[in-house]
Amino acid sequence: MSGAEDRRVVRRAATRVGLLVGGASAIALTIGVGILVAMLLAGARREGDRHGRPGSLPGDRIVVDFDDVLPWVLGLGLVGVAVIGVVGWAASRWSVRPLDEALRRQRAFVSDASHELRTPLTALSSRVQIAQRRLARGEPLDDTLDRLRRDTDLMDDILTDMLLAAEGAASADGATEVAEGIRSAVAVIAPLAAEAGVTIEADAGPAGLRAALPPVTLTRVCTALIDNAVSHAPSGSTVTVTARVDDDTIEVRVADAGSGIPVEDRDRIFERFARGAESGRRRGFGLGLALVREAATRHGGTIAVESTSSRGTVFLLRLPRAQ
Repeated sequence: MSGAEDRRVVRRAATRVGLLVGGASAIALTIGVGILVAMLLAGARREGDRHGRPGSLPGDRIVVDFDDVLPWVLGLGLVGVAVIGVVGWAASRWSVRPLDEALRRQRAFVSDASHELRTPLTALSSRVQIAQRRLARGEPLDDTLDRLRRDTDLMDDILTDMLLAAEGAASADGATEVAEGIRSAVAVIAPLAAEAGVTIEADAGPAGLRAALPPVTLTRVCTALIDNAVSHAPSGSTVTVTARVDDDTIEVRVADAGSGIPVEDRDRIFERFARGAESGRRRGFGLGLALVREAATRHGGTIAVESTSSRGTVFLLRLPRAQ
């Protein structure tokens, strides 16, 4: 949402509050005055004419006992104040909903962007260290510099994609070679896997296999799944990534040889900020799998734990196949 749209939302909310409070006040005042007039008429009596001569009908005066009216005036005034207060409170809560939604989107974007850029940034730092070691040994740097450039391009693509999504301008259209998406994800995680002593093996399935989602989204999803697997895989083990076709659906499986997911965590690991026991090498924030589910669902796919045990876990990502 743009700044101009935000201002329009705030102005509309302020207008609604003004109309609601003003209308409620007018209704409460009208009802109160009506009740008061009715009570005055019910309790009034005729008493002489304006010159004080009793029994003269044309000049009769309407007399109201002040002691009888005062409690009603005070009571109606307090009720009116209470009603207007309640209406003002309800109108205020109603009016701040757009602001609350804007703050929620802002917090979600900051946390999502931080998480999505965290893995490429960590990989970028690892490649810089590799480049420094190669430079110290006098080894060629062309390949390392090329990978550094690809990592920075990926970070730029991810940030652009998230900014467009935050503004509601991200397109759900697109088709991506599954092999290319998996290769890009493996390339991002490769230095982290090397540091952890974990091997990544990938089988992208039949040639020309395409998923119906944009390239950066497929890379983001695969990167998050592979990163999660590597962070929980023991040193010396292998993380496998395989892609297969099932009718009009592409199935991507990411398997690790970790200790598995506890029973109490299996139903909530895809929720935002849900974290189980910290069994991974890096502290998690409970966002990676939640973002995978959001991206998969947005493009007509699903993500689930296919199997998990003390011998490892397999995540199954199902995506629509591009025609």
